[in-house]
Amino acid sequence: MNTFHDFFADSGKLSLVHDTMTVSLPAFKPELALTVTIVVMLLVRVLNLRWINGFWLALAGSLAALYYAAPGDLLATDAPIVSQELFTGLIKYDAFTVYFRALLMAFAVLFVLFTWLSGIPDREDSTDFFTLVFGATIGMCLMASSNHLLTVFLGVEMASVPSYALAGMLKGRRESSEAALKYAVYGAGAAGVMLYGISLVAGVLGTAHLPTLAHQLAVVLSEPTYGDRHVVLVLGGLMVMVGLAFKLSAVPFHFWCPDVFEGASAEVNAFLSVASKAAALALLIRVAIGFGHLPAGEAPTAALPAAQVTAVAFQHETPTVAEAESPTPASTVAVSNESLAPARKFMAGLVALIAAITCTFGNLTAYGQTNIKRLLAYSTIAHAGYMMMPVAAMLLLLGDPARQAAAQNAAASIAFYVGAYLFMNLSAFAIIAFLRNAMRSEEIASYAGLVRRSPGVVICFATVMLSLLGLPPLAGFAAKFVAFSALADAGQPLAWTLLFVGGINTVFSLFYYLRVVKVMTLDPEPDDRPPLEFSLVSRDGAFVALMTLPVILLGIWPDLLLRLAHAATQGVLS
Repeated sequence: MNTFHDFFADSGKLSLVHDTMTVSLPAFKPELALTVTIVVMLLVRVLNLRWINGFWLALAGSLAALYYAAPGDLLATDAPIVSQELFTGLIKYDAFTVYFRALLMAFAVLFVLFTWLSGIPDREDSTDFFTLVFGATIGMCLMASSNHLLTVFLGVEMASVPSYALAGMLKGRRESSEAALKYAVYGAGAAGVMLYGISLVAGVLGTAHLPTLAHQLAVVLSEPTYGDRHVVLVLGGLMVMVGLAFKLSAVPFHFWCPDVFEGASAEVNAFLSVASKAAALALLIRVAIGFGHLPAGEAPTAALPAAQVTAVAFQHETPTVAEAESPTPASTVAVSNESLAPARKFMAGLVALIAAITCTFGNLTAYGQTNIKRLLAYSTIAHAGYMMMPVAAMLLLLGDPARQAAAQNAAASIAFYVGAYLFMNLSAFAIIAFLRNAMRSEEIASYAGLVRRSPGVVICFATVMLSLLGLPPLAGFAAKFVAFSALADAGQPLAWTLLFVGGINTVFSLFYYLRVVKVMTLDPEPDDRPPLEFSLVSRDGAFVALMTLPVILLGIWPDLLLRLAHAATQGVLS
C-alpha cells in the first residue's frame, strides 16, 4: 500500500493541492468565514449552549465575511483584479464575483441587524435560522461565480433548499407551513427540469465548463448541418432557463412567489426578494455569456465529439476541469463569436419575451392585492422583468466587436440596479415587519391614516414606494434610467420594443404604489386602532431611516455605485 507521501509524490497531484491551498482557498475567504460560522452555530445548537446568543455569532460571522469580501480593489488602477479560475475551473474569481459577493455579504450584515430588531427569529431559533440564511448565502455566492454547469446547479440548490425551510419558520402558523410546502414542491420540479437540461447540453457538447462550452457550441453551429443536435441543444437551453426563471420568480415560474411571500415572515421575504434576486441575475449573466460569447484569445480550433472529449479527460493524471473538458482539435474548423450569433439571437429573444411578460404580469396583478406582502411579491416579479431586459440588450451587442463597451454597460446597468434594489426592498420589508409588530396586521387597509401617528415612518415608506415606482430623484429612477439606457444603446427593434414595454409598465405601476401612499396619508384613521408606538426616534426607526437614506442618495449621487458596477463588469466579457 502506498504511503500518504507516495500518493502525493506525483507532480500533478501536488500541483492540484498547491493550487487549492495557495490560490483557490485564499480567494474563497468570505464563503469560508460563513462556513466556519455555520459550524460554530451548529455546535452551539447540538451542545445546547443556551447562554450563547446566535445573533452575536451571526453578526460576527457576517462582519468577517464582509471584511474579506470588501470590494476595495474594484476601483484600484495600479493593481486591478485579475480574472482566474478557482478549484480547477469550477468557479471564477474576477471583478464581477467580487462585486456581487460584496453586495451579498453587505446584505447579510444588514439582514442580521434587521432580524435582531424585528424579533424574528427568537433566541431559541436564532442558530437554526442563521445557519439556513448563511448556507443559502454561500449558495448564492457560488451562483454569482459559477464557471461550470455543475456549480450552476449546486449553487441554485444550495440557495434554494435552505430557503424552503426559512419560508416555514413561523411555527404553528398554517400559512407559513403551506408556503414552505408550495415553495419546496415548485423548487423540486424546477431543479429536476434544470438538471435534465444541463445533462442534455453537456452530453451534446461534451463539456460543462462554461468557457469551453461556448467554444464547443460555436463549432456545432459552424457545421454545415446541425443534424438533430440543435433540437437537443434548444431543449436543454430551455430547461436550464426554467431553473433560472424559478430563482428570478419570472413568469411562468412565478407561482410560488405570492403565496410564499404572504405566508412567510417579512424578514424571510426581504432575504428572498433581495439576495436571491441578486444571485439569480448574476448567474443569468454568467450563463448568457457562457452560451453566447467566446473568451478573448480563444484558439479558433475545432472541438472533438463528446466521447472523444471524455477520453481526453482521462489522458491527464490530475486534470483540471478546464483541461479535462477543453477541446483537442481533430479537424480544424474556424470559429469566432460570429459563429455564436444564432445562440445569442435565440437567448436574446427568449430573455426578452420572459422579461416583457414578467413585468407586465407583475404590475397588472398587483392592482387587486389587499395584503402588503402579497403586493410587494408582485412588485418583486415586475422588477425581475425590468432587470432581465438589459440581459437581452447585452446579448444583442455581444456579436459586434465594436460595441463591446455598450455590452459591458448593459451588464453594469444590472449590477447597479441590484445595488439600488437592495436598499429599496430591504427598507420596504423592514417597515412592514416593524409595523406588523406595532399593529399586528399586514393588510394595506390597516395603514389608513398612519401619517397622523407615525409621520416619519410614513415619509420613509412613501419614499421607498416612489423609488420602486421609479420617480426622480430616487434610486429606483437611477436604476431604471441606466437599464433603459442600455436598451436604447442597443438600437435594435427587440431592444426598442423592450424599452416601450418597460416605459408602459412604469406607468402601470404608478397606481398601486401610489395607492399605498394614499391609504397612509389621505384615508381617515380607523376609530378602533389601538395605540401605536413606532417613531423614527427609536432603534427600529433609526434602522428604517438608515436604509431609506441610500434610496435618496443613490438617486442624487449614483456615481460611486455606478463606478463600482462598471468596474465589476469591465472584464466579464473577456
